[in-house]
Amino acid sequence: MKSLHEMGVAELGQGLRAKAFSATELTQHLLARVTGSSQLGAFLHVDADGALAHAAEADRRLAAGEASPLLGIPLAHKDIYVTADMPTTAGSKILAGYRSPFDATVVARLNAAGTFSLGKLNCDEFAMGSANENSAFGPAHNPWDRSRVPGGSSGGSAVAVAARLVPATTGTDTGGSIRQPASFTGITGIKPTYGVCSRYGMIAFASSLDQAGPMARSAEDCALLLSAMSGFDERDATSINQPPQDFHAQMLAPREGATPAQPLKGLRIGLPREFFPAALSADVNSAVRQGLAELEKLGATLVEVSLPRTELAIPVYYIIAPAEASSNLSRFDGVKFGHRAANYTDLLDMYKKTRAEGFGPEVKRRIMIGTYVLSHGYYDAYYLQAQKLRRMIADDFQQAFQHCDVIAGPVAPSVAWKAGEGAEDPVKAYLADIFTLPGSLAGLPGMSVPVGFGEAGMPVGLQLIGNYFKEGQLLHTAHALQQATDWHTRAPNGI
Repeated sequence: MKSLHEMGVAELGQGLRAKAFSATELTQHLLARVTGSSQLGAFLHVDADGALAHAAEADRRLAAGEASPLLGIPLAHKDIYVTADMPTTAGSKILAGYRSPFDATVVARLNAAGTFSLGKLNCDEFAMGSANENSAFGPAHNPWDRSRVPGGSSGGSAVAVAARLVPATTGTDTGGSIRQPASFTGITGIKPTYGVCSRYGMIAFASSLDQAGPMARSAEDCALLLSAMSGFDERDATSINQPPQDFHAQMLAPREGATPAQPLKGLRIGLPREFFPAALSADVNSAVRQGLAELEKLGATLVEVSLPRTELAIPVYYIIAPAEASSNLSRFDGVKFGHRAANYTDLLDMYKKTRAEGFGPEVKRRIMIGTYVLSHGYYDAYYLQAQKLRRMIADDFQQAFQHCDVIAGPVAPSVAWKAGEGAEDPVKAYLADIFTLPGSLAGLPGMSVPVGFGEAGMPVGLQLIGNYFKEGQLLHTAHALQQATDWHTRAPNGI
């Protein structure tokens, strides 16, 4: 029998319902692993007593005959989601000591489905970063090579799954912050269509881009979690008003004309020529092509498409996202909650000192950029033009989807880089988002699926992008690939 930490969400659920082990035994096992892996920097807060109490309640419900697929499953939340029973920091000193009076909708819905949290996970400050090196509480480390970054901003979430500390976590994706760390750590992660998951209780970075999503070992595990997380929320003005969906059932539904040997028969996979530039690392290109070849074996057809404005995604994103951050982060001023400067002369001085002490350098950089592009005389020249280009980028995808059902390519131009390499040149880290930003700007669903290994044995993910509300199709495609391969089951040495 596998060790408990080697099992994914679906397998653990089956074991719990079959009484092969209890939720309490599972929780104790995972808490011991969390305690022994503190050097990875994945957790910012661990709530052992609370988790064991929830596990005991789950055992009572299981004994009474309840059979929810997620009942008794321990997980952990990115510390960008507010939680009533644990502190929330968003990876920033400016929220020191903050405890929310309520749970984020995503947290509440997963709790209602029977999961419970072991703690809160490390992340780049206010989700701003591509390496998890911008956290005020220290970096998270990639378990495949601890000298390398795990990706960001959901780096702690990715590390916790890859290191087998928990079977699944929540993340958020603004410009690629679920997909990129999933690729860098060899796990599966999905960002749904913008508005599918509520943002209520998710501390905002860029409101028109932020979206919640699950990170786990497999597409099946992600489908189970996304089914519970998603759905309309009247408290979130950006929530899509549509009925709840069973993404797990959609994932398992066979394609018309498909066969057991070719479950993807008839599926057209578009390869944007802009996603395979000369600058793409050879090792990443090789692994991605390896994954595409497997999809062809499963019946899919590869077609060439174009997303001509791909290169514009970086300047567009780094105008729109900082502009929204400049507005969203104005509330952190030391008046009502979080950090407040100890010494100040008047209200304005308190604002200045509190924000100077509480925010890290990357957050300050983006606030300054955002304030600049929104200022009088520059709004029309920068922000308005960026919004027009954003619309054009979204239109490019719709043109491409006339010729294909799913778009595929690399998640990032390289495997995870060495820690500290991006510290002196933040633009280098920004450029690493070139393949994830277009889908985020368009609000499309996207996911990362492990497809092999590159330089120094580091994981490589294949990015799949679907049209609006085609999460089920993405998950079906990823699940078929994972049924035929074992890349998603491999763990770092010593884990």
